[in-house]
Amino acid sequence: MTGPPSGDHAPGVAASSAAPPLPRRVIPIQALPAEPELIETSLYQSDSKIYPRAVTGWFSRWRWLLVWGTQLLFYGLPWWTMNGRQAVLFDLEARRFYIFKLVLYPQDLIYLTGLLIISALSLFLFTAVAGRLWCGYACPQTVYTEIFMWAERRIEGDRAQRIKLDQSAWGLNKLARKSAKHAVWIAIGLWTGFTFVGYFTPIQTLAREVSQLGLGPWETFWVLFYGLATYGNAGWMREQVCKYMCPYARFQSAMFDRDTLIVSYDTQRGEGRGVRPRSEAAPSLRARGLGDCIDCGLCVQVCPTGIDIRDGLQYECISCSACIDVCNGVMDKMHYPRGLIRYSTPNGLAQGWGVRQMWRRVLRARVLIYASVLLLVTTAVLGSLFLRSPFKVDVVRDRGALARTAGAGFVENVFRLQIMNASETVTRYKLSAQGLPGLQLVSPDVVEVDAASARWVAVRLQLPPGAAEPGSHPVHFHIQAQDAELRELVEKSVFLVPR
Repeated sequence: MTGPPSGDHAPGVAASSAAPPLPRRVIPIQALPAEPELIETSLYQSDSKIYPRAVTGWFSRWRWLLVWGTQLLFYGLPWWTMNGRQAVLFDLEARRFYIFKLVLYPQDLIYLTGLLIISALSLFLFTAVAGRLWCGYACPQTVYTEIFMWAERRIEGDRAQRIKLDQSAWGLNKLARKSAKHAVWIAIGLWTGFTFVGYFTPIQTLAREVSQLGLGPWETFWVLFYGLATYGNAGWMREQVCKYMCPYARFQSAMFDRDTLIVSYDTQRGEGRGVRPRSEAAPSLRARGLGDCIDCGLCVQVCPTGIDIRDGLQYECISCSACIDVCNGVMDKMHYPRGLIRYSTPNGLAQGWGVRQMWRRVLRARVLIYASVLLLVTTAVLGSLFLRSPFKVDVVRDRGALARTAGAGFVENVFRLQIMNASETVTRYKLSAQGLPGLQLVSPDVVEVDAASARWVAVRLQLPPGAAEPGSHPVHFHIQAQDAELRELVEKSVFLVPR
C-alpha cells in the first residue's frame, strides 16, 4: 500500500515514478549585494551670512575714490544741460541719442558696436595685466555694495555689533535699526532707478512728473525695477552675485597666466601660522617653525566674499585688496615688513622676484596683442567720430510711380530723400543730381531742416526724350549743407527709362 504523495511531487503522481528532488542552495544573507545608499544633493549651497569688517588703507582709499567718481558722474550727468537740452539723453521715442555735442541716429549703431568692442578689449587687457581690477574697484555691484555696507555700518555698527544685533531677540532697538537700514537702502535704490530712467526720459520732466504724482506706467515700472534690483543685489545678495551670477568669475582664468598680477599670500614667508608676542625675535620664531602670519583671521573678516586668501587663488576673489590693507596694518603693529599679502604673480612668488622683475614681464605677447588691437579699434572709432558728417541722407525710390512720361516727352522719376540734420542748428541744404546728359531737377533744390531733426523730401528728376536707352541708369544726388564749412554728401541711385 502506497503512502500519501510527497510534498515535492504533484498530487496524484506516484513517488516511485517521480524525478529525484533538486538540491537546494542556501545563500547567506551576508553575500547579498547591499543596496546603494541614496544621497540627497541640494542644487543650492546655503552659506552663512558674511559680516565684512571695515578696513582702511591705500587700496581702500582708491576704491572709495572710484566710488565717489563713478557715482558723481552717474547721478550728476543727467542734470547737465547743453544747448537747451540734456547733455546726455537717449531719446528712444524720437530716435535721437544726444551725447554732449554729438547727435546720433539709429543708423549710427556702429559706434555702439565699437564701444562694446573697446570695453571688452579693455577688460581683457586689464585682466591679463592685473586680474579682476574692474570687479574690485569699478563694477556697479562692488560700488553699490560698498555704499550699502557703509549705510549698514553707520546704522547698525561695526562687525561685532552687527553680529550681536542679528543674534539678539527682536525688540524695539533691533526693529528701529533694521527698519532705518532698509529705509535708507530702498531710498538709495529708488534714487538709482530714477536716475537711470532719467537717461532715457528727460530727468527734469521726470522729476516734475514724480512731484505731481503723474509718472507714466512705463517710467514707474522701470524706476521700480532698477530700484528694487539695486536694493536686492547690493543689500541682500551681495557676494552671491559675484560668486554664482556673474559669468566673469567663471571665465576669468582663461585670461590669467603665470605673469598676471593677482592678490597673493606669500606662503614661504607666512607659514607656519601661529600667535606670538610682539617682542619675540625672528630667530626664536624660526626656531619654533613660525612664519610672519600670526593667524589673526582679519584677512577673512574683511573679505566681502568670505574667502581665505591664504588658501590660494580662488574664483570668488574680486581683487578688492581689502586683505592687503588689513594685513599691512597687522604687519606694522608686529614690526614686520609689509607685503605678506600683496599684488604679485605666481612666477614672482615661486622665484622670489621683486617688483621690477615682475613688471618687466608685463609686456608679454598677450598683453601687447590686447593693447595693439585696443589702440587700433579706439583710434578707428574716435577718428570716425571726428570725421563724421553732421548730416545723413537716405535715398528711396517712390514705389507708387517708378517712371512716367511728363510733358513734351520727358521721362520723370520720383525719389524720396530723408535728410537727417545731426547738428544743433537749423541748416539749409542744396540738392542737385548728375549722371545722365540733360538730367534736371524740377522740384525745389533748397531744403531747410530743423536742428537735430529729419525731413522727408520728394525729388523729381526729368530726362529729355531720347537722352538715354531704355533700362536702368546710375545717377548721383549731391546734397550740400549751406553752413560755414559747406559739407557735401553724394548718394547713389538709379534712373529708370521705360521701353
